[in-house]
Amino acid sequence: MANDPVDTHHIPKTKGSPLKLSDKQLPQGTLLVERYQIQDVIGIGGMGSVYLARDMHFPNVVKLIAIKEMINEAPDPLVRQTIVQNFEREANILVTLSHVAIPKIFDYFTFQDRSYLVIEYVKGRDLEAKLSESDGHFSEDQVIAWAIELCDVLSYLHNHKPEPIIFRDIKPSNIMINNEGQVVLVDFGIAKVFRFGQKGTMIGTEGYSPPEQYRGEASPQADVYALGATLHHLLTARDPRLEPPFTFSERPIRKANPSVSIELETVINTALQYAPNDRFPSASAMKDALMMVARKTGALTRVKIYTGAVASESNIKPIWTFKCEDEIRGSAHVDGPVVFIGSYDHNLYALNAQSGELIWKFPSEKGITGRAISQDGMVYIGSEDGFIYAISIRTGREMWRYQTEAAIRTSGVIAEGHLFTGSDDGYLYAINLNTNKPTWKVDAGGAIRSTPFVAGDHVYFGSEAGEVICVDFRGSVKWRFRTKRAVTASTQVSNGLVYVTAQDGITYAIDARTGWSVWRFRMGKGSIS
Repeated sequence: MANDPVDTHHIPKTKGSPLKLSDKQLPQGTLLVERYQIQDVIGIGGMGSVYLARDMHFPNVVKLIAIKEMINEAPDPLVRQTIVQNFEREANILVTLSHVAIPKIFDYFTFQDRSYLVIEYVKGRDLEAKLSESDGHFSEDQVIAWAIELCDVLSYLHNHKPEPIIFRDIKPSNIMINNEGQVVLVDFGIAKVFRFGQKGTMIGTEGYSPPEQYRGEASPQADVYALGATLHHLLTARDPRLEPPFTFSERPIRKANPSVSIELETVINTALQYAPNDRFPSASAMKDALMMVARKTGALTRVKIYTGAVASESNIKPIWTFKCEDEIRGSAHVDGPVVFIGSYDHNLYALNAQSGELIWKFPSEKGITGRAISQDGMVYIGSEDGFIYAISIRTGREMWRYQTEAAIRTSGVIAEGHLFTGSDDGYLYAINLNTNKPTWKVDAGGAIRSTPFVAGDHVYFGSEAGEVICVDFRGSVKWRFRTKRAVTASTQVSNGLVYVTAQDGITYAIDARTGWSVWRFRMGKGSIS
């Protein structure tokens, strides 16, 4: 063995001297694999430490990461091999996961008796530390928020493809609360891929683990039980590790903490049922039950809840709402302090952008489906009554109108003193905003329900006849591109290419100058967006 080649890339190094593997903890300044410089010890476990380190591949910025260490001192070679395999399993599990509540993994390496896992550094405190710092239990609102986030990440794990992942060790010390107040699940050391009917050794934490886990069995319901045990601890401040196992029913939550609602207590009691089949069938079902409690108690309006990659509905609150008398089928248009929105109730509404209060409403004869557009104190809108209306932004009064031969279901665009808009009568109109009359109109061969796009001195639009058309500002057709079915979607022009989707299920890229197809992508289904 003494003559075996050494992989120097994976040898941990210090500045000036090699790392002494007999040391229990790496000293500050240690440089691992010539990249990760140890800054501090941030955690100590049974088999090693967790370090705060700096990634020196980014010398101009301070990029901090966490390094989890595993020191393998087992005398039995088979046991040593198993320990390394379990550590590698944690790395292999983490690398397949992508969730806002799961730290990212950056690197993994082993040298002699030590293995290292380089993961995202989470700034915050774990719930066990927060419990020890608190005077008692946490508020119901806060516990509900954390519980919903935990259910979300457990549901993600349990539905992981190709095979579910069971965490097997939900407890306060494995739940971090970052500086933004968001839950992060840490320490995947004993998480495992779930296969139905498979048994193993008892792994978990006494007091939090369900009965079946003591028998070497673990399913998604095991994580549901452990979450229930954790929530019981957070609400009662009674550590289940100090109590006889499976005795939560003898310690009712509301007896220890009367401020907890009976609805939340019921959810937690369901999660803590002795038999797995009596618990929630999934973390997702438990999340739904918690959301119902949060809505009933008002917690959703009082706390932030993060799920998946974005904030949940409780973190998004409307500043104001305004109710129209029928559907809103078009987009809003904002001009300074005013929001314009058309409705199928025949009205164009002008609303205060800050308060949502009605400034005025303008009635047309039929429904409005397009988006308004404004310029120089005027707002323009088309209606299914066939008219294009010009309305004073200040007063809401009609200044002029122009009638086409059919309904207008598209939005207009303004350029070079003209309003370009289409109609179901099959024409694209260029209306002069000084004379209020069309300078020209172009026959598209079918209804125009897409918004025109102006680029340079050309206008691009699609028609229900299955064409993309380019006209210049004089109204001369420069080219027509034929699709297999109607073009309802609006065109977009960028870097000399016209992009559009059609109801034939194809996305087209067309040369804006010649009208020739550059490429096309088959989507499988038609598109009107």
